[in-house]
Amino acid sequence: MARLCPRSALVFCAAVLFAALLPDAFALAAEGGYLSGYAEPDPRPTGISWWSTLAYLLSLLAVFVFVLVLAYFASRFIAGRFAQSTGASGGHLLAHLPLGPNRSICVAELAERVFVLGVTEHSITLLREITDAEEIERLHRSSLAVSGGMDIFSSQMGSLEQLAKRIPSLFRDGGYRR
Repeated sequence: MARLCPRSALVFCAAVLFAALLPDAFALAAEGGYLSGYAEPDPRPTGISWWSTLAYLLSLLAVFVFVLVLAYFASRFIAGRFAQSTGASGGHLLAHLPLGPNRSICVAELAERVFVLGVTEHSITLLREITDAEEIERLHRSSLAVSGGMDIFSSQMGSLEQLAKRIPSLFRDGGYRR
């Protein structure tokens, strides 16, 4: 006996269901449609209730507030989990210099040692280890100044401004129109 593949079985079930429902659809069309039993065949509402509109808006607001509260607690939970995992290892990034697409130089501190790393898409290379105490202190101060004075939004806006400066003047001020 031949086995049916799942796709054939699905097509067969759809055909049986369609054949079972087709006579009912023809019977409804012959009787005048699904509204034929109603006294008022026009399905439009007769009036708008202000109470139902207010209830709808309040429920919409309640759902919006509920989603915001859930997002807040989810972000707190995720931030707590990641802070614990990175805080336990003691490692953090002191400086980052992008050199191009998928290429950068990073200064990272791990286990109270400071490393200069070359990062590409496929590898991370140790360029050198910083052992000078004054240089390490300067990197710590500059890392605190950058992280304390600039949040993620303003750093992203700064990178967008740099991108806008790189765009040739051909695309600025409608220069592409002739």
